[in-house]
Amino acid sequence: MKLIFSFLFVGTLTFSQQLTLEQANHLATLPIKCLQQEYPNKLNQLLLNNTELLSPKELHPAFYGCFDWHSSVHGHWSLVYLLNNFPEIKNKEIILEKLKINLSKENIQQEMNYFSKPHEKSYERTYGWNWLLKLQLELEKSKLNSTHELANNLKPLSNLIIQRYIEFLPKLLYPVRVGTHNNTAFGLSNAWDYAVYSNNIELQNSIKTHAIRLFKNDVNCPFYWEPSGTDFLSPCMEELGLMQRILPKNEFLNWLKKFAPKMFSKNWNWETAKVSDRTDGHLVHLDGLNFSRAWNMYALAKAYPKLFSHLVPIANHHLNFSLPSVVDGNYEGEHWLASFALRAFEEKK
Repeated sequence: MKLIFSFLFVGTLTFSQQLTLEQANHLATLPIKCLQQEYPNKLNQLLLNNTELLSPKELHPAFYGCFDWHSSVHGHWSLVYLLNNFPEIKNKEIILEKLKINLSKENIQQEMNYFSKPHEKSYERTYGWNWLLKLQLELEKSKLNSTHELANNLKPLSNLIIQRYIEFLPKLLYPVRVGTHNNTAFGLSNAWDYAVYSNNIELQNSIKTHAIRLFKNDVNCPFYWEPSGTDFLSPCMEELGLMQRILPKNEFLNWLKKFAPKMFSKNWNWETAKVSDRTDGHLVHLDGLNFSRAWNMYALAKAYPKLFSHLVPIANHHLNFSLPSVVDGNYEGEHWLASFALRAFEEKK
């Protein structure tokens, strides 16, 4: 099986127009390597007292690897995504065994216990929540019998997160427009996809109601403000991507003409974000920004080819510019960039 793909690998792999099994094998090594790597680790924990000073694995037995909780979650998603698209992937049994260990019923219960602490209600809101529901979706739509149990194991935590969304969104009076974890638009995108897939009308209604409240009156998004110094999400494109999901086509296009009028021009272009030091965990975020722009441009061009086919070369350029950094040997980027690259390719295929 092959997916449409443009990728530049370092080492023995070469530039290709398609993702081959060999390349998928190589890409899978990154989350395989970090899924159960406990350190270095950034916990982002609120401590009430010294009884809460526990190791990452004790606190988060399912999602302790890959430097932080959310990166671990989308590392799990990357492996399930690759399993679903490449049934003959190398190390398949190792991948499944790691997933089975991490996503056990007992481990997910421990994760729920952490989220249920009164002082951790905002933990991973909404970035990690968003990726968790994407993982849930990938497990549920998998045709592999071995992942069905994992989907069932994860479901209680996903249900808890869904209720957190429904409780939180009415309280969010103003959107967060940064290009980092707290970005509101991105934090609703995967959640919307899962709400549609699972036919969760309550979650759909909540996301749609509040996305329209927060974003419908936005005009002239300042594309020229991007990138900020440590962005890994495009504020303009993530908002565009969310509104494309929730609005009817004609209504969306009318909104887009006010929000991003220049994108309709066949001559529109966008310079890629540059990274000065990929050993710096914050500066390397900008590679993620290039992927974020790419996946939203692909989605827009795919939905409206007559209007936005000119975005595909721009998306390709963003994608190809940052692809070498996915496998450059620096853990600062490797622990998460493979997921972002795969997210772009998911939209491109």
